[in-house]
Amino acid sequence: MRVGVLYSRIRKDEKLLLSELRDRGHEVEKIDVRKERFGLESTTANVADLDLVVDRCLSTSRSLYATKFLDSYGVPVVNSPETGDVCADKAKNSLALAEADIPTPATEVAFTKETALEAIESFGYPCVLKPVVGSWGRLMAKIDTRDAAEAILEHKETLGHYEHKVFYVQEFVDKPGRDIRALAVDGEPVAAMTRSSDHWLTNAAKGGETESFELDDRALELVERASNAVGGGMLGVDLMEVGGTDSGEYTVHEVNHTVEFKALDSATDVNVPAEVVDWLEAKAAAAANGEEVTA
Repeated sequence: MRVGVLYSRIRKDEKLLLSELRDRGHEVEKIDVRKERFGLESTTANVADLDLVVDRCLSTSRSLYATKFLDSYGVPVVNSPETGDVCADKAKNSLALAEADIPTPATEVAFTKETALEAIESFGYPCVLKPVVGSWGRLMAKIDTRDAAEAILEHKETLGHYEHKVFYVQEFVDKPGRDIRALAVDGEPVAAMTRSSDHWLTNAAKGGETESFELDDRALELVERASNAVGGGMLGVDLMEVGGTDSGEYTVHEVNHTVEFKALDSATDVNVPAEVVDWLEAKAAAAANGEEVTA
């Protein structure tokens, strides 16, 4: 297999993936989006005869545009630009989950600080304000009082980018000090872990402690349905236990499309890079047989 790896920085995740690909004898074409140009008919990137491109871009904007151009050239790419478009935007993500009748936190979007404050007051305190685009728990705020709400909204309204003028307000879910991250390929779970912290943000990137987690039947069902709802692919599905630890009651708060897996690989007995490459090989074989690669 000749596989392209689209990236903007090589992290431990990409090193694990590249090592597994090369150990299996696959030819790897590293594509640094910072050094390439993408035209309407062709690109400076060496994509000729690639069986598949896997998107590992750290930058959301570069990921969405580069995969769209590659797709237009007829290069099989995972995850697809359609999946990326839904997952990269929290509002689109929430809509996709709700439309698929998947339990997800109550959410409202407002476009001025006045209507955003009304939304916050309707949820009550605490509630959560998130950027519509972002990862690793950055710029997320748990709002405990009206004074805090007014200050944060005023700050966001003065920021330059239009995305900060989209106020994404969500109910605060009283989770049991942890959430669950499942890595799935086309809805089939590879492995799962809990991320625990005394802080309300439990992301591994924020220092949350990780531990292997066995998905029960309900969680397995929700991971598959959430994956399908956003278009499939290699995805990180995030769940919270709304009924307490081991309650079997969950809400899906997010699906991630350029999912990191180094923490999961360390927390579980599963060889995550090997499972991912198994899936990539299957995708490349499907594309070679003329089947559409939609993930």
